[in-house]
Amino acid sequence: MKATIFIAIGLITAGCTFAQPLAFEVATVKPSKPDARGGGIKPLPGGQTYMATNVPLRLMIKLMYKITDSQIIGGPDWINTELFDVDAKAERPSNVDQLHEMFQTLLAERFKLQFHREKRELPAFVLTVDKSGSKLKLNTSAENFDIPIKPTGRGRAVGERVPMNYFTWFLAQLLNRPVVDQTGLDRFYDFTLEWAQELPPGLNGAEPPPPAPDGPTIFTAIREQLGLKLESKKAPVETFVIDRVERPQN
Repeated sequence: MKATIFIAIGLITAGCTFAQPLAFEVATVKPSKPDARGGGIKPLPGGQTYMATNVPLRLMIKLMYKITDSQIIGGPDWINTELFDVDAKAERPSNVDQLHEMFQTLLAERFKLQFHREKRELPAFVLTVDKSGSKLKLNTSAENFDIPIKPTGRGRAVGERVPMNYFTWFLAQLLNRPVVDQTGLDRFYDFTLEWAQELPPGLNGAEPPPPAPDGPTIFTAIREQLGLKLESKKAPVETFVIDRVERPQN
């Protein structure tokens, strides 16, 4: 039997009170201006504000639930094409996971988002510790309320205080395929990762692609620089099946 996920505030059943989900203190959600250009979505420094500009709901779902396109099942076409602006502020500084939970609550309240989860066999990458052993640097510092992984150039990223669930999500966005964590690493880590990004072909394939930059592939870089290993295989992956979603009311 599939279970539908509902976000309920202050639900009381059979004498039991469920914990309230985290929520932003104030938030606005509105359609983006038709002539808007560019955009993005991210928490601001300080851990209290989350901004989205000119982004579709599908991208919000991917980011807040740390999933890929292939893991989102169903939903109307407008979740891919209509763009929204979000300005949300928490009552106090919070870490990234807490802010993402608040944003999940916002999606349930403003977009009436309801879904259930199903395990499906999908093409995926499985992340494990290489036989040489992990080369990640353990970080035991206090929460810094910052984004854990930051790109610092083409084919270069610096991670600070990164948990494995965030790292696998970061890799999934790079590889456009779910990444399943089987490392057993359950703390926070620092690293620098450098690899040669593949360059796209010329327009309409009419021109050959430019020469690839020197450097290892992402798979080699992860093994040699981080002591981890990515293997391509089919694996049970949790999918996000949309049962209900509505455009936000002004």
